[in-house]
Amino acid sequence: MFTGIVSGIGQIVSLNGNDVVRLIVNFGDVSVSGLEKGASVSVDGVCLTVVNFEQSVVSFDVIPETLSVTTLGEKSEGMYVNLERALKFGSEIGGHLLSGHIIGKGEIISRDEGDENVDIFVKCSPEVMKYIQKKGYVAIDGISLTIGEVEENNGFHLHLIPETLKLTTIGSKKLGDLVNIEVDSMTQMVVTTVERMLEAKA
Repeated sequence: MFTGIVSGIGQIVSLNGNDVVRLIVNFGDVSVSGLEKGASVSVDGVCLTVVNFEQSVVSFDVIPETLSVTTLGEKSEGMYVNLERALKFGSEIGGHLLSGHIIGKGEIISRDEGDENVDIFVKCSPEVMKYIQKKGYVAIDGISLTIGEVEENNGFHLHLIPETLKLTTIGSKKLGDLVNIEVDSMTQMVVTTVERMLEAKA
């Protein structure tokens, strides 16, 4: 489990392979203390398993399904990713609970910069939009954020504060860039249950 409170930014060292792809990330200033093989790490919001590490350089294996449903399939050497170590029992939860299971991708189609803040609009499919509600939580590339205004069946706005822009990759996103989207499991369960009830009545 994760919280969406990003530990820091890592840089992709390499991304190679045909079927299963080996993703190698330099964690930089992100602590690897206590990291072990088999540990879970959120990489741009995607839950991945550590297969090897040497000092601050950590390796993961990524299967084709993960590459197709997330933005990891579009990454390349030198690009930056958000990193979060798995939640430990007893740790403070500053964001909201996440599993690292991406439900879809969104596209940044507008970006308005203020003096210190940035507002972006993320366009996504109706399959994702059914889980989106104003003032609800959403994880964008593993970052726990509060949803702003919602445009039905089209997308939603995010209002980004300086701290988020400084500590994550979202401040460097450009128009047309894709992002990973995860909605908390409770919201997904409620929406799915209501849909089933309505289908049963019909």
